[in-house]
Amino acid sequence: MSYQVLARKWRPRSFREMVGQTHVLKALINALDSQRLHHAYLFTGTRGVGKTTIARIIAKCLNCETGISSTPCGTCSVCREIDEGRFVDLIEVDAASRTKVEDTRELLDNVQYSPSRGRFKVYLIDEVHMLSTSSFNALLKTLEEPPPHVKFLLATTDPQKLPVTVLSRCLQFSLKNMPPERVVEHLSHVLGAENIPFEDDALWLLGRAADGSMRDAMSLTDQAIAFGEGKVLAADVRSMLGTLDHGQVYGVLHALIEGDARGVIEAVRQLAEQGPDWSGVLAEMLNVLHRVAIAQALPDAVDNGQGDRDRVLALAQALPAEDVQFYYQMGLIGRRDLPLAPDPRSGFEMVLLRMLAFRPAGEGDAPKVALKPLGISQAKVDPQVTPVADAAPVASSPVVGAAPAVAPAPVVALQPVPQPVVAPAVASPAPAAPVVAPAVIPPWEDSPSEQKVAAPVSEASAPPATVVIEPEPKAEQLLKVAEPEPEVALPVPELADVPVIDSSDLNPPDSDDEPPPGDYDYVAMDADNLDYDFADALADEPEAEPEPAALPATGLAADWLELFPKLGLGGMTGSIAANCTLFAVDGDSWLLHLDPAHSALFNATQQRRLNDSLNAYHGRELQLSIELIKPEQETPAQAAARKRANRQRDAEASIQNDPLIQQMISQFAASVRAGSIEPVDIVEPTRTTS
Repeated sequence: MSYQVLARKWRPRSFREMVGQTHVLKALINALDSQRLHHAYLFTGTRGVGKTTIARIIAKCLNCETGISSTPCGTCSVCREIDEGRFVDLIEVDAASRTKVEDTRELLDNVQYSPSRGRFKVYLIDEVHMLSTSSFNALLKTLEEPPPHVKFLLATTDPQKLPVTVLSRCLQFSLKNMPPERVVEHLSHVLGAENIPFEDDALWLLGRAADGSMRDAMSLTDQAIAFGEGKVLAADVRSMLGTLDHGQVYGVLHALIEGDARGVIEAVRQLAEQGPDWSGVLAEMLNVLHRVAIAQALPDAVDNGQGDRDRVLALAQALPAEDVQFYYQMGLIGRRDLPLAPDPRSGFEMVLLRMLAFRPAGEGDAPKVALKPLGISQAKVDPQVTPVADAAPVASSPVVGAAPAVAPAPVVALQPVPQPVVAPAVASPAPAAPVVAPAVIPPWEDSPSEQKVAAPVSEASAPPATVVIEPEPKAEQLLKVAEPEPEVALPVPELADVPVIDSSDLNPPDSDDEPPPGDYDYVAMDADNLDYDFADALADEPEAEPEPAALPATGLAADWLELFPKLGLGGMTGSIAANCTLFAVDGDSWLLHLDPAHSALFNATQQRRLNDSLNAYHGRELQLSIELIKPEQETPAQAAARKRANRQRDAEASIQNDPLIQQMISQFAASVRAGSIEPVDIVEPTRTTS
């Protein structure tokens, strides 16, 4: 007897022998057992998933001599003839070879005749999508209303090419691809029954190569048995299929994890000895990385479809999640660009080297070789030092010290003053090589004056100083190192109690002192006609948030909070009034307390403007006095800051408590970026009347 291939020998002859497709079998079995039979069935799916097999089993179920049921006997003459392919009432038509309308008309001419032996005349049309449009039109009427003794069983691998009119006349069943697990399970059963030795890894290779088709898997198994001389071994199957050794893919990945460029190149050399498809190698790497990502997200979801579940789980623990995503994206882009490389191997090597060069930086990935300086050295900052934010720029001086042979870049150092700063002796008003002491801004001054230079201070009270060194000093300007000579430190002026400032004492006529900063009326000019925008000048400077008040505003302080917005003040005058509080009222004499932190903006002009505003509002002459005393109750600026803080807190709370935001945080691991929430002023729309 001639040899029969496994795909035909092990073709299922009943529904219980079918592998998979339970969603189709359940519907057919229930319909047959309950005698709810349709006149046309359409089976769709890829090659080798059981379309024709199911159609033949249905033909046996309909014509079995024991009766219509889902379990044909398989022993009667009708069942045997159908299994052997010689049953006269089962007409199998290959639509790919009979596409003309004449063939379809010839086929339909015999529809009206009763079956010769069976109950039903069954027309099995395979690859029905290959019929021409005229053939479909000729088939439509008969397909919709066939004689009672006729059943149509249609099979196709491309249902999209079928006309909608045909699809609407059939019961459609979509058969699924066979997963590798199901293929390996069936192959193990078949080879065990055939007494053929095999290895599990070989079956997994065959299952993946079958690509969802059980018939392809059986055909490849036949080829593997012949190749391996009666045995199915993994090495023989891999050599027969020309597939890559999966272990070599893991070797490349391990070299990438360790950052070993030599190991990566060696792995590529070993791959090149097999002459592989380099695009296929990248595809295998992407497949492994995909399963590693699944293992990191949900370890239980990792299947053993390739027989390497343990290795995938080990990689998932050794490789960071961001590296997995990075390598996967790099592999996708590299596979797209591989045809553009001079040759596939060099393109594959460049993809791996790119993965090494741009891998995410970890704690131990700092360069071991010192980088070449780019012309700017890093600043050395003492962790205990807090630089003065408002320090004014200071004229720099040449470096005093030993100079190297080559000075490649300027050095900027921020260091505290460890000892008293001394003023060097000046021989003449214009020395040849001056050495200017760094300017130190006292902590009690908010901003430096253009006319003042702070005197050097002793070590006890000296804040950190900023020393700026001019770049690239000339060689003749560099001085030798010399021991500093002790000199007498200048005394530090002591703070005195701040007196009450009256308008008559601010700028006495006999005083030669310069006016305080910000007083733009010290020249002989009418301040009211001065063309200067104080509001724009203040807007250019960042305004610090006022500190909260110690006590809430009550009494006169509360009256000042209500009065301030009605005065319509702006610019520096408005800023001064906003940081004041009304302390005492004696008839027409008013006393305000001003926060000393804002005294730099205060002068006689601002007091006069504030007094004029009060006079205009009350309609009488008032005598205004302002003392530089920190208010104990809330000022208008502090009240405005408190309201802003409350609105900001309410806005953040409304965002955090929003159901949609909470849903996004819980479902998508979203987060609200700090500092991105701002309260929005709701403006009522104005109505216009015509």
